[in-house]
Formats: sequence, C-alpha cells, structure tokens
Amino acid sequence: MNIAIVVSEFNDEVTSRMLSVAKEKADSLKLKITYTCSVPGAYDMPIIVDSLLQKNDVDAVVTLGAIIKGQTKHDEVISHAAAQALTDISIKYQKPVSLGISGPGMQERHAHARIRPVAERAVEAVIKISSELKRIQK
Repeated sequence: MNIAIVVSEFNDEVTSRMLSVAKEKADSLKLKITYTCSVPGAYDMPIIVDSLLQKNDVDAVVTLGAIIKGQTKHDEVISHAAAQALTDISIKYQKPVSLGISGPGMQERHAHARIRPVAERAVEAVIKISSELKRIQK
C-alpha cells in the first residue's frame, strides 16, 4: 500500500515527533510512503490532501497535526473545519484519509502525551479503512 503523509508545521515540537513515529509505524507495516508534505497548519491540509489523492501512486493519506488550546475558541474552529474538509475529500476520492490531528481543547502537555498513540493510530486507520473499502466494493 502506498501512502502519503501530510504534517503540520505549527506546533513543530510535537508534529515533527509525530512524523517520526508515523514513519516508524508505516515501515513496520510494510507501507511505502510515496510523499511526505509539510503545510503551515492543520487548516492548510485539505488542498494538499486533495492533490495527493488524485495521484495513482497514493492509496491513502495520513494527516498529522496538533491543535493546542489558546485563549480563544480558534482551536475549535480550525479543528472542525479541517476535519470536515478532510472527510469530504476522502469521500470524494473514495480513498482513506486518517485524522491524526490531536485537539482541540488540549494543553501542550496533553499534545506531548498523545504523540505516539495519535500518530500510530493514524497509520493503522488507513490500512483498516482501505481493507474494509476493498471488501465492500467487491
């Protein structure tokens, strides 16, 4: 299975470690990472994910990001917009897009604690979704 990874540069201390974990997990599952793309933030992911899903050598996309709570509800707005756009794109192309974006409403310490589980689950999710899609499309 060929996957692409899209990672947010915002909260890089967290997301760069998420990327390392995701790459390790993909390698252990014998997945080929055909593209790794960086975007400024989670809100910026959909346009890149859309372009990647149009490629024949991309079966699924793993997204990685950390949306940490600030003093406003901006984290909620960004999280909901990104999640909805990524869901819509996944449905449009009938290819898995995992939501490896932690948040909203979390503090920085929570983001650090969730690095490994969120990144690993994001990689595992595209495999499970792809397998299920293949099963029901027969």
